[in-house]
Amino acid sequence: MVKHVILWTLKDEFKNSDEIKSGIKSGLEGLKGQIPGLIDIKVNICPLASSNCDVMLDSCFEDEASLKGYSVHPAHVEVANTKVRPFTASRTCMDYEA
Repeated sequence: MVKHVILWTLKDEFKNSDEIKSGIKSGLEGLKGQIPGLIDIKVNICPLASSNCDVMLDSCFEDEASLKGYSVHPAHVEVANTKVRPFTASRTCMDYEA
């Protein structure tokens, strides 16, 4: 099993936008059941004040090949290009075997 965790910081003008955060959450979580090898996907949009990021993706894949397939899957690319990338200033990623 492979875990794929991403932390995003939103662009300043979107930091207080619940609509943008909700769109990221619904878009990414809506991928469950659409992408082969994607076991689970959750997005947290309610960080505590002590956090230094705005949105977290926590996802799980059958294996590394499934994660690679997810990255180029048309449904994921669509969500990334329309709901995530236009609104984020930075991205940090960690993938690991669980």
